[in-house]
Amino acid sequence: MPKKILGLILSGFVLFNTSGCIFLLAGAAGGAGTAVWLSGKLTHEVNASLDRTTRAAKDALKSLRLNITKETVKEDLAQIIGDYTDGRTFWVDIRQVAEKSSKLEVRVGAITSDRAAADKILKRILRYL
Repeated sequence: MPKKILGLILSGFVLFNTSGCIFLLAGAAGGAGTAVWLSGKLTHEVNASLDRTTRAAKDALKSLRLNITKETVKEDLAQIIGDYTDGRTFWVDIRQVAEKSSKLEVRVGAITSDRAAADKILKRILRYL
């Protein structure tokens, strides 16, 4: 009987300590495909390679008539910087997550970020993917 109680207590302890991880994984899986606003950036993971996502971003920015002032492309990262229609700076960061998966981060405004403007850019990029 004492072994059963000890086993039950130990099982409860293990379940309690790992439940946070289980909920974290469930939340991450449920959040795939949804844009998230973090630290002034709109973040979205897409099922497209870094190259394809970068081309889509440039085409989308061109269609919005936004001026690209700087473009940096590395092995697993691309960053596009430019001027939004009202003169504020925008950033589009694209990180390779896997061979055919990328993470988009869009921010408009250096000091205070504009979620609506970032959302407009992100939605246009997604249309080009």
